Amino acid sequence: MTPPVSPPATFPPRGWNSWDCFGGSVTEAEVLDNARFIHEHLLAHGWDTVVVDIQWYEPAPGTADYNAHSAAVIDAYGRPLPAENRFPSAAGGAGFGPLAEAIHTLGLRFGVHLMRGIPRRAVAANTPILGTAYTARDVATPPSDRCPWNPDNEGVQPDHPGSQAWYDSLLALLADWGVDFVKVDDVLYPPIRRPDIAMIHRAIKRSGRDITLSLSPGRELSLEHADFLREHAQMWRVSDDLWDDWEAVVEQFQRAARWAAVQSDDGVGDLDMLPLGRIGLRAHVGDPRHSRLNLDEQRTMLTLWSIARSPLMMGGHLPESSPETIALLGNDVVLALGERGADCREIIRDGDLVVWRSTLRPAPGRGEGEREVRAVFNLGDEPRTRRLHLADLGLPQTTRHLTDLWTSKRAAVVDGWWDMDLPAHGCAVAAVV
Repeated sequence: MTPPVSPPATFPPRGWNSWDCFGGSVTEAEVLDNARFIHEHLLAHGWDTVVVDIQWYEPAPGTADYNAHSAAVIDAYGRPLPAENRFPSAAGGAGFGPLAEAIHTLGLRFGVHLMRGIPRRAVAANTPILGTAYTARDVATPPSDRCPWNPDNEGVQPDHPGSQAWYDSLLALLADWGVDFVKVDDVLYPPIRRPDIAMIHRAIKRSGRDITLSLSPGRELSLEHADFLREHAQMWRVSDDLWDDWEAVVEQFQRAARWAAVQSDDGVGDLDMLPLGRIGLRAHVGDPRHSRLNLDEQRTMLTLWSIARSPLMMGGHLPESSPETIALLGNDVVLALGERGADCREIIRDGDLVVWRSTLRPAPGRGEGEREVRAVFNLGDEPRTRRLHLADLGLPQTTRHLTDLWTSKRAAVVDGWWDMDLPAHGCAVAAVV
């Protein structure tokens, strides 16, 4: 089978992931509902990736927590297969091929989630590793090496040749299905799993398919790993799971500031999914709800994620998300900060005041110049009026107007001062006219 050619990718990636709304229990119909919504409403704004998150191989996954014993569907070589009761197009050994084709037909890219290691069901059955004389038990590590929060897999020995062969066979299967994006979990908890990351990176190269590699989750992730991560992946989480809690969003500001210096067109730190819209339908955290972040907080989140060049992965069930939230996802100028921003960094942090800068590079073929952009955030619980001087913003003293990127309104600069009214937990982001 010749893997299909996929549409070109936006970078950093923008898309949808099933975790925040459906946990590990998403169905094929729900994936397609969200893919069609993206095609109709968001593809024109660069949202182009659809990711099936954890446990797509489980026929009866838990909706509040993981089952103690995985019942993963596996093939003769121990590799996970989509559960056909949830993904009926996988019947007859088709795997995710038909679903990937349907996603590609919509002009989108298709992604899946993987856990580090090898399925425990494969180890119990001692399945052979494709193309080798090794078996799953030969490469598996002791139970003490299991993921602390998910019971599905055993680890693999970093120095056993069968471990690389295992990952090679797994990524070859995904490539044959037409997978474009792989989110690999349980590799960034301290200490990070460098051998697994290197083996997965090598397996992707050997697969012959252009697959974006996303690493997760990033608890206490140190900048000391930045060069290694950029060499082996396109995106890596810099935090544990983020939910719709304002204080958790505030905490992302310090992580974004720490990782800003290493963000590049080749690899980026990931501030996690956007827990916006309709979430928690069958997720592991909270009840079904619309995001508890209000619109000012949502705008703040999207501004920080964009100016810090984080990937943007929408977590809400799009067909049931509010029009106001969907409208935020279509602001092309703000979104462009992620794709074409340069020299992004925090320049002021004082109490509840945070200011970021970015240089927005011109879009190819437009014939326009660079634009200086500044974002001002009010992290406080009360509205504030702020006055900032051009010198402190690093802007030319000749600047007379700024254009608000959310409203397109012009703000006058008087005697070198920019005055603005900021709502609680709100922001202003503007470019030099």
